[in-house]
Amino acid sequence: MSVAVNKTKVLIVDDSPTVLECLTRIFNATGRLQVIGTARNGKEAVDFVRHTRPDIITMDIIMPVMNGFEATREIMSTDPIPIVILSASWEPAEVQQSFKAMEAGALASFAKPSGMANEANAESLRELVANMEALARIKLVRRRAPAARPAPNETAAPVANARPLRNPGIVVIGVSTGGPPVLQCILAGLAKDFKFPVLIVQHISKGFTQGLVDWLGGTSALPVTLGRHGELLSPGRIIVAPDDYHMGVGADEQVVLSADEPEQGLRPAAARLFRSAAAVYGNRTIAVILTGMGSDGAREMVDIRDRGGVTIAQDEQSCVVYGMPKAAAELNAVKHVLSPPEIANMLNRLSAEMERIKP
Repeated sequence: MSVAVNKTKVLIVDDSPTVLECLTRIFNATGRLQVIGTARNGKEAVDFVRHTRPDIITMDIIMPVMNGFEATREIMSTDPIPIVILSASWEPAEVQQSFKAMEAGALASFAKPSGMANEANAESLRELVANMEALARIKLVRRRAPAARPAPNETAAPVANARPLRNPGIVVIGVSTGGPPVLQCILAGLAKDFKFPVLIVQHISKGFTQGLVDWLGGTSALPVTLGRHGELLSPGRIIVAPDDYHMGVGADEQVVLSADEPEQGLRPAAARLFRSAAAVYGNRTIAVILTGMGSDGAREMVDIRDRGGVTIAQDEQSCVVYGMPKAAAELNAVKHVLSPPEIANMLNRLSAEMERIKP
C-alpha cells in the first residue's frame, strides 16, 4: 500500500518563462514539492497569495512591474509566508537587493538550480529542497528586528581577565536562518570605539558571503571584512567566515581558516569558532548565539559558560527560527537572553568594562 505524501506547496516568482518552466519541472520531480502557481513579477505574486496560500515562495529579485524586494515587503506586511530568494547572479546590485529582501522578511537566499546534469548540481538541489521543506514549516508573524542603534540598557556584570593578551576579550557569534537582519541590527549598534574583535559564522548559501559583508559594512561604524588566514585580530574589527571554510582563533590571536571536514554538516561551523575562542581567551570570551535551525554551537556555549565567559542568546520573540538559541538554553548554557538591540547594548557595556580592567 502506498503512503500519501504531504507535499510542500510552492509558488515560483520569476520573470523568465524558461526559468519558471525549469524550476517547475525540477521541483515537481522531487516528489516532495508541488508547484501550485507561477508569477512573472512581484505584483502577480502579491495578487496570487491574496487568493491562494502556498507553503513557501521562491522569489527572483530583478523583475519588471514590482521587484522581489518590493513584493517580499508587501507580502510580509500583510499575510506573511516563508520566502526564499533565488538568484542566478552575483552582481553586487542584485546581491544587495537580496539582502534588502531578507531585511524585509525573506528567510534565506540561494543560487538558482541549474539542473541535474552533474553531481554538484544534484547536491545543490538536494540542499535547496531540504531547506525549502524546513523553512515552509516556520510560523511567521508581521515583525522584523529593528536596525536602529539600541537605547541604553542595564549595566553588564564585570568580566575578569584570564591572562594578558593583545585584545581585552573577543566576541564570537553563531547565526543561521534569519540572521542577516539581526546581525545588521547588532553591528549597527556597536560603538565606534568598540574594544573587542568580533568573529562571525553565518550559515548562508555559497556566493552570498561577500555580499553579506558589503551589506553589513554599509550600516556599521566598524570595518566588516571576510576572514583571511593568519590575519591578526584587532579591536573593533568585524570578521565574517568565508564560504566553505571553518574559521577559528589561533594561539597568537590570529584568524585560522581550514577546510577540515564539516561539523554537523556545516562548514563553517560556529562550534569550531566557539571552541577555539574559548581555548585562547578563556573567561574573556563572549559568545552570542542567534536565530537559526539546528544546534550549531550550543554545546560549546556550555564550555564557555563553565570557563566563566559571557554567553548570550537571542530571545525567542525576535528569532525567525528559535533553534540554535533554544538548543543552547536547553543545555543551561545561556546566562543572558536578550533582543538584538539589547545584545548590542550589552556588548558595548562589556567593552567599556573590559577597558577599565588592567591585564
